[in-house]
Amino acid sequence: MPLTPLPPTDTRSLFRPVSTALVDLLRALPDEAWTRTAVGTWQVRDVVAHLTDIGMRRVAFHRDRHTPPPPPFPIESDRDFVRFINRINADWVDAARRLSPRQLTALYAAAARELADFLESVPFDAPGLFGVSWAGEMESAGWFDIGREFTEQWHHQAQIREAAGALPLADPAWLQATLEILLRGLPHAYRAQEAPDGAIVAVHITGPAGGRYALQRDNGWRLLAGDASSPAVHVTVADDAAWRLLTNGLSESAARDACTVTGDATLAAPFFRARSIVV
Repeated sequence: MPLTPLPPTDTRSLFRPVSTALVDLLRALPDEAWTRTAVGTWQVRDVVAHLTDIGMRRVAFHRDRHTPPPPPFPIESDRDFVRFINRINADWVDAARRLSPRQLTALYAAAARELADFLESVPFDAPGLFGVSWAGEMESAGWFDIGREFTEQWHHQAQIREAAGALPLADPAWLQATLEILLRGLPHAYRAQEAPDGAIVAVHITGPAGGRYALQRDNGWRLLAGDASSPAVHVTVADDAAWRLLTNGLSESAARDACTVTGDATLAAPFFRARSIVV
């Protein structure tokens, strides 16, 4: 397949089945599984609380046009923004530790249902509510803003499932949609990487959710879909490793170990550091 611009990814209809799968899992979890470590210092229960929070925030801000409280300090840099996001996330998670697993499950189920109801009603060409900061955008298309929201739902559920010893989410189309949103952060990750115009970084993601993509240098970097015939470097990574890498689940050294690189290795270096979340 020749290289073409990667078309928009419509995730609006995916929120409901993905959240339903999580509710089914949570209702079957034994009490001890709720306190297993899922990501960083967060336990399973904390990640469930976080998913509930971000879903409710989306509906409040987007559907209801609710004006949130202002940041407690000026947002003057990327570091300030990350500190602010980490603070509001932690505030909710800390408060939710007063709730039982049964309460958390019910709250998440209600929030997820309301989120799916709303997002399914949003026109595909509607403007975005937020710019996707990890893609370097102050303003984003609506489908991309919603897609970023979907990647949160998918990858945090994957972390919960792994911590609980449950099977991964079943449908590879859900992971493929997640990856095609996350990959859109690559041009921003490569923004400081010099290369001749026309140079191509080919990315082959293997596995059921895989695909072939490319970054092409052309007064900056742009993401394309298809099979590059003569790339400067070719990076191959499994779909399971790709989502972990892009959501900060792999260190740079672990990312290198998870990838096979052929060609100019210097052009692969930004790929190992790419992160499509706020960190």
